[in-house]
Amino acid sequence: MIPAPFTHIRVSSIKEASDALEHHGDEAKLLAGGHSLIPLMKLRLATPTVLVDIMRITQLQGIKQESGNIIIGALTRHVDIERSPIVRQHAPLIAAAAALVGDPQVRNRGTIGGSVAHGDSASDLSCALLAANASFVVSGPSGVRTIPAAEFFLGFWTTALGPSDILTEIVIPEASSSPWSYQKFTIRSQDWAVVSVALSGSHIVLGAMSEVPVRAEATERALASGASAQEAAQLAAENTSPSSDLRASAEYRQHLARVLVLDALTESAARS
Repeated sequence: MIPAPFTHIRVSSIKEASDALEHHGDEAKLLAGGHSLIPLMKLRLATPTVLVDIMRITQLQGIKQESGNIIIGALTRHVDIERSPIVRQHAPLIAAAAALVGDPQVRNRGTIGGSVAHGDSASDLSCALLAANASFVVSGPSGVRTIPAAEFFLGFWTTALGPSDILTEIVIPEASSSPWSYQKFTIRSQDWAVVSVALSGSHIVLGAMSEVPVRAEATERALASGASAQEAAQLAAENTSPSSDLRASAEYRQHLARVLVLDALTESAARS
């Protein structure tokens, strides 16, 4: 399909972008890689009249280490995260998740900030970042603030970002020695996850099992109490509310959650 008519504005600074969003209000959307927004526009599920193109804001790109954290600019492409020696060594879960986003075309154009800001519970990086205890640095009219991943995802395609806010950085605690695993079940390799599981240390997060990525808290508690991996994995779907669609029923998604959590526990134990 063809998107509704829109105006394209290109900006070169965070302030310009924030000012444009504030000026145009609800009619404006940020455009980064476009792999989340443009498909929605083609289906007329999103109909912004103004696109604020932020891809020329170079300060939002790049990866660095600082004070025990990995800091990734919001406009950093998936492929750069996947291949980064810093991320692969100190945040391997994030590198693994980035390597499974879409297909090579998507990974070479799409950005981590665009993926996260989209607020899809099936997003590979959203799931992994929650498990990694990441936080998000946001710039807006009231200044700069940091939002923990656990408070960022609010509902279906809804995040804590305000209408004039810009996600600028993702901060990930270094986890070189922590056990980790990323598991994903798809119909085709480039598809969104039917169900995904991200494990980092004692955190286990399920993707596509609710309106937001959710912790498998029953499994985490069971493991802390000494349960075996097999026993704990059977509790993975507790308190989840997956949807049924053409790809899978809710019951099958719950089955997949139990299978993938066991796979994640087995793989992470083998790395220890």
